[in-house]
Amino acid sequence: EKIMALAVTEPSGRSDVAALRLGALPDGDDITITRDKTFTASRGQADSTVCAVRTRGSGARGISVLLVDGASPGLARTPLAKMGWHCSDTATLHFDGVRVPRSRLLGKENEGFRPLLNNFNMERFGLASMAVAYARVCTEEATEWAKQRVAFGGPLVQQQAVRHRLVDMHAALGAADCMLHAVARGILQNTHSVAELCMLKNQATAAVQLCASSAVHILGGSGFVRGSKSERIYRETMVLAIGGGATDVIKDLAARQMGLLA
Repeated sequence: EKIMALAVTEPSGRSDVAALRLGALPDGDDITITRDKTFTASRGQADSTVCAVRTRGSGARGISVLLVDGASPGLARTPLAKMGWHCSDTATLHFDGVRVPRSRLLGKENEGFRPLLNNFNMERFGLASMAVAYARVCTEEATEWAKQRVAFGGPLVQQQAVRHRLVDMHAALGAADCMLHAVARGILQNTHSVAELCMLKNQATAAVQLCASSAVHILGGSGFVRGSKSERIYRETMVLAIGGGATDVIKDLAARQMGLLA
């Protein structure tokens, strides 16, 4: 078994994938790459890394995809300390004249952008699925806590402010869950659109942010200290909104896919 990593994001471009600058120069039977990649998951453990590189010009055309061996000379890594996702081994990669055999070119040279976009679409669906699951966990934990926790002479759920928070959480979760199932049916029937995937990701990640924040409020001090599910999820909500394309970038992509821009 092998562990793989995907290296697309760069320190200069972030969500703007078409602006990636990792240079790849022909060198006989090899391709030499130089520059950095960042926010690469599993990089410390990966046997190989699927790496997006610039092989020609600028923009979407001229992007290629290489399979880079994890033990390649000239490849170094700097671990990244993160707010959440502590179980994910994430790092910045430093390529200093790393030589990759041409035989490790994945797909056609200069035509790697479209496959990357297809991968991002499914990544967004996966992130949305995680967000809905996390939102459900927070909602269930907060609801159970509010029913059992006694304060001010009775169960916490008797407080109107708490009940209203729970209603908002259930509503956000229900809406996101419905959209998730609708898009999933579209994927199975091959009738989904990129705009729908974008809106789903934003809807689901907004739901988990609301549910996690509200759950921590309802749990109070027990939601702030380590040990509750909601505390763990609260620290991981932002990466769901940022990963696969930050919220505002995704919203604008949806607008373009819907034909709202000339």
